[in-house]
Amino acid sequence: MTALESVSMRIGAEWRAGTRQFCSIDPYTGEPWLSAPEATRQDVEDAVAAARAAFDRGPWRSMPGGRRAELLRRLADLIEQNADALALAETRDNGKLLREMRDQVRSLPAHYRYFAGLADKIDGRVVDTGRDNFVGFVLREPIGVVAAILPWNSPLLLLTFKIAPALAVGCTVVVKPSEHAPASILRFAELVEKAGFPPGVFNTVCGEAKEVGQWLVSSPQVDKVSFTGSGVTGRLVAAQAAEHLAPASLELGAKSANIVFADADLDAAVSGLLSGIFAAAGQSCVAGSRALIQRAVADVVIERLVERTRRITIGDPKDPATEMGPIAFGGQLDKVRRFVSIARADGGQILAGGDTAGDRDQFFLPTIVAGLPLTSRAWQEEIFGPVLSVRVFDDEEEAVELANGTVYGLAAGVWTTNVRRAFRLARRLVAGTVWINAYRTLGYAMPFGGLRHSGYGRENGVEALNEYLTDKSVWVEMSGAIRDPFTVG
Repeated sequence: MTALESVSMRIGAEWRAGTRQFCSIDPYTGEPWLSAPEATRQDVEDAVAAARAAFDRGPWRSMPGGRRAELLRRLADLIEQNADALALAETRDNGKLLREMRDQVRSLPAHYRYFAGLADKIDGRVVDTGRDNFVGFVLREPIGVVAAILPWNSPLLLLTFKIAPALAVGCTVVVKPSEHAPASILRFAELVEKAGFPPGVFNTVCGEAKEVGQWLVSSPQVDKVSFTGSGVTGRLVAAQAAEHLAPASLELGAKSANIVFADADLDAAVSGLLSGIFAAAGQSCVAGSRALIQRAVADVVIERLVERTRRITIGDPKDPATEMGPIAFGGQLDKVRRFVSIARADGGQILAGGDTAGDRDQFFLPTIVAGLPLTSRAWQEEIFGPVLSVRVFDDEEEAVELANGTVYGLAAGVWTTNVRRAFRLARRLVAGTVWINAYRTLGYAMPFGGLRHSGYGRENGVEALNEYLTDKSVWVEMSGAIRDPFTVG
């Protein structure tokens, strides 16, 4: 048996291999490839204490923004130099296409450079207090120690969404990667150290046990929680943070609609429908898992969609010819199977796929389902797999009603050449992101986040800074007069 690669946790100035380890399984080979440390409660407490000390007594919080920016830019350079190795670690952890992971990791330096450019621009304001004997001003200060909890599908991208703005404003962080994909984040920690960040500014804990995340979120020394993952876990995280009144930002699930109108460029729309759901094997929070197609073009769009779906190449995610890799782990594959069974039981017609890929146990064929009732769980709930539900609509009103007819509100796509309709739909759809004639495009300058059960808070853009800053009001009395101590003056 080939020796396993190994990683350690970064806690303060120390690298810890852990007293116990667990294995990360390569979804394509089904074999363990990496040994990672299982954090104990003491490890978690030490990581939080290191972040607390670095924030309260270290140089990071009071460091001029321009100096923090220099370190963020140095980190960006190191990511650039190590992008291919980091991307391969993610592919081996979660089975996503290596070419997609390379594109993601290679995009990350721009995120750090963007927030480096904002690090020395955290300005307050002077306020007219309405009193001639007072000057008032507002300071914007870092909120403190941030707990960042990550999923397995795009670890470094989603980590960057959280820590680039947090570090830029002067927060310190403790990061918990998913037990299904710890490699890239723990190796990223090595780059943080190499870039010269002070000890305790960036800490990591990991483990298979769900208690690791609970210990972290419930620590009274954590000032802010930022979580990306399922709605079920997100509710638990928010409740645990609320026990010690720590604010939380949550990026949760979705059941996003990709809407095709009759006047759309149909070739582009079909490509967008495929990208929205079958890229990353549907394992994406913004997956366009519901296709709404206007009746006048429904037959031709569905025919083209089914034909192209049946030709999707599945296989080794490291092979450039592969278009869809495996499902990340057994529990997720079971969930996809279960939802396809629900779709069949509810009267759904399987137009493509619907099962695992022959003898390739960890692959699920790209699947299209039509005819689901609106009450079906397969129509209403997030599957997080390569399953697209298709429905026909007649007019704009019906399209909006169908698109908004779930508890979620993360994303939506609109395919139309009618500019007036495009702007109307952008306003009417309940979604944090609306793409017009595109899908699954993200950028560091555009805020990202959800509504309803898709969560709250925003990542990316200047708006992300607000998640990690708190306002302090300062009153300065100028006259020197002694006021009546028994009135509000």
